Amino acid sequence: MIKKYLIVNKKILPEVYEKVIEARRIINEDSSKNISEAVKEVGISRSTYYKYKDYVFSPAENSIGRMAVFSMMLAHKKGVLSKVINNISDQNANILTINQTIPINGKANVNLSLDISGVDISLDEMIDNVKEINGVLSFELLSIE
Repeated sequence: MIKKYLIVNKKILPEVYEKVIEARRIINEDSSKNISEAVKEVGISRSTYYKYKDYVFSPAENSIGRMAVFSMMLAHKKGVLSKVINNISDQNANILTINQTIPINGKANVNLSLDISGVDISLDEMIDNVKEINGVLSFELLSIE
């Protein structure tokens, strides 16, 4: 899950990654500019932009590793969601939103957004702890910021 990501000082990376991020910023902030104009302004090709645009990100100021979204499938049994919420709370994560579907075939999909800035253990450990709860059929990290 989280093991496939790295936090790397940009000083050791090729300059092209920073230019992709800058081009994305230009496109997002100036609605009058298209991709061709943005990549020309930063000095990279469109193909370079498309090659890396989905893989290179700059963390939001003061929010790196603070927000995470999880998806889980729970058995439709009394108290399962409550145990998950208590477990997450015990790990010092703050639940921001909970979205649950109507149970079908004895299973319900639940999405949680969490403030994880206070979590003292790794996300992998947190995920493993939740997966151990009886009634948790799956628990996966969808995104992190």
